[in-house]
Amino acid sequence: MADDWHTLADPDEIPSPALLIYPERIGENIRRMIAALGQAERLRPHVKTHKMAEVVQLQLKAGITKFKCATIAEAEMLAQEGAKDVLLANQPVGPNIARLLGLGGWFPDVRFSTIADDAEAVGNLAQAAQAAGVTLPVWLDLDVGMSRTGIAPGQAAATLYKLIGQLPGVDPAGLHLYDGHLHEGDPAKRLAKWQTMMDQVRPFRTGLEADGLPVPGVVGGGTPTFPFHAQHTDHVCSPGTTLLWDFGYRDAFPDLDYQNAAMLLTRVISKPGTDCITLDLGHKAVAAENPHPRVRFIGLDNAEPVVHSEEHLTLRTAEARRFNVGDCLYGIPRHICPTVALYDRAHVIRGGKLTDQWQVTARARKLTF
Repeated sequence: MADDWHTLADPDEIPSPALLIYPERIGENIRRMIAALGQAERLRPHVKTHKMAEVVQLQLKAGITKFKCATIAEAEMLAQEGAKDVLLANQPVGPNIARLLGLGGWFPDVRFSTIADDAEAVGNLAQAAQAAGVTLPVWLDLDVGMSRTGIAPGQAAATLYKLIGQLPGVDPAGLHLYDGHLHEGDPAKRLAKWQTMMDQVRPFRTGLEADGLPVPGVVGGGTPTFPFHAQHTDHVCSPGTTLLWDFGYRDAFPDLDYQNAAMLLTRVISKPGTDCITLDLGHKAVAAENPHPRVRFIGLDNAEPVVHSEEHLTLRTAEARRFNVGDCLYGIPRHICPTVALYDRAHVIRGGKLTDQWQVTARARKLTF
């Protein structure tokens, strides 16, 4: 594909900073995701990266019907767009229990499920679901080494899974495991650590089944371990970043072949001195939780970030003289997921032209429920 795929024929149509989306590239990434598994049925892609209804539609048209999400708003967006199976991958507590069950009542043809790692949380889910007259599928969330959520494989986890099967109002859906701690750049080393992790999961699952506790499925992994879960036909895979990609994952995992499908448009708004340019790309326009560089600019190598504040990014570069105030730059963020969430809309680019605008619908904390 041409090196200028990202370039706008008329950038004056779009104020900066702006999020640019390239649907043809998203479509290619979807094709590669499905090809890695051999069938769309084994995909449950995460929507946290893009949060857009139109991207969901691209996946539905490719035959993907199951999805994973992090928020009630994302779950509602998925249901509105026609998804048939939605997994909320955050244990709901407090008002979010009623919100999730409310979604189920409003969209009765959608199979909503969630995860749990705590007996009290399971009890609250069961009580609320029973009162609503429904049975909620619940996945046991296993902590496989990330120590963020989940319960470690073992007797306590088995007891909790048994409880999910005993309480009216909930039903065991299977095992959920997120191995986001596996970030080795060398795929062989990453695979070795993943196999060590799975050496705990496999006997745990076998033990549950030996005790008469059915394990209907396993939802596994994010993007870095997607190729490994893909080799196990009983695993459903839930990558998310693969839809849009970013330079953080491109650098970290060169074995994963996906296309950048999102770009940031920014402009030079000042030239403080002879070797610096200042862009309108502050913390409010690109994710700032990572060290610099937070953006990789096309055609501008070796630029050193000097100041990054709410509305400004100042770069020191030997090429400063070739830029004028008002000039455009295109940048790929290090971390696309939180970057997208900073924008209320994305500008859709086809063939170098602005053709549409897509709302970043589920960046909102609440839609209806």
